[in-house]
Amino acid sequence: MADVFLSVDEVSKSFGGLTAISNLSFQVPERSIKAVIGPNGAGKSTLFNLITGIDSPSVGQIRLGGRVVNGLKSNRRAAMGMGRTFQTPQIFEGMSVLENVQVGCHLRGRAGWLDALLFTSRSRREEREMHDRCLEILEKVGLSDKANEGAGDLACGELKLLEMARALALSPQLLLLDEFAAGLTRNEAEHMMKLVREIRDDGVTVLLVEHDMHLVMNLSDEIVVLNFGEKIAEGTPEDIQRNERVIEVYLGTEV
Repeated sequence: MADVFLSVDEVSKSFGGLTAISNLSFQVPERSIKAVIGPNGAGKSTLFNLITGIDSPSVGQIRLGGRVVNGLKSNRRAAMGMGRTFQTPQIFEGMSVLENVQVGCHLRGRAGWLDALLFTSRSRREEREMHDRCLEILEKVGLSDKANEGAGDLACGELKLLEMARALALSPQLLLLDEFAAGLTRNEAEHMMKLVREIRDDGVTVLLVEHDMHLVMNLSDEIVVLNFGEKIAEGTPEDIQRNERVIEVYLGTEV
């Protein structure tokens, strides 16, 4: 049995009198793909914000690689190996595609500000290595031919790939994907599925939120279903498709 990389342990989150997440627990094994699904308002975005450090749990603990990360800011969690994409891509439109990916690479840089100021051999070597690595990542996601184009000129599907590339530049051990197929054509979504499988096969643990049930059922190893902030089911895609409560509140009669 694979080791657990992410643990959500009895987590609750309240905003004033509203409970967005209620006593939620689940685990994500290393090198697996786990999906979180549920209707609008189920608490999926709140969950991602708790895991990434944008918000803090009111109760409970979140562990990354066995370490409790409650209270750690988002940048600290990124340094520990956590990457994230957003439903609406958060890119720097005034920068090139390559420069956007290099932003992610710089978090892993070892040269200090003095190296950069003096443009030392260490700084120059690191810049070359980052440049080459970012080009490799763009090749992996299929954007190498767009490296020197303005990020603001990319189409919707290309923007999603760019944000994926920037997240991969962090060399993440855990990648959180938020509605990564939203707005994509079926061909683009199929390409994304293939890419996510390759990322998992490279050793990255993946947690995703997605409304496309075809994608979720064909990509995920396990699924967690939320409704009004509570977990109502968890299991394999086959388990979820047979779960009567899930069918009632979310999936409907056809998948």
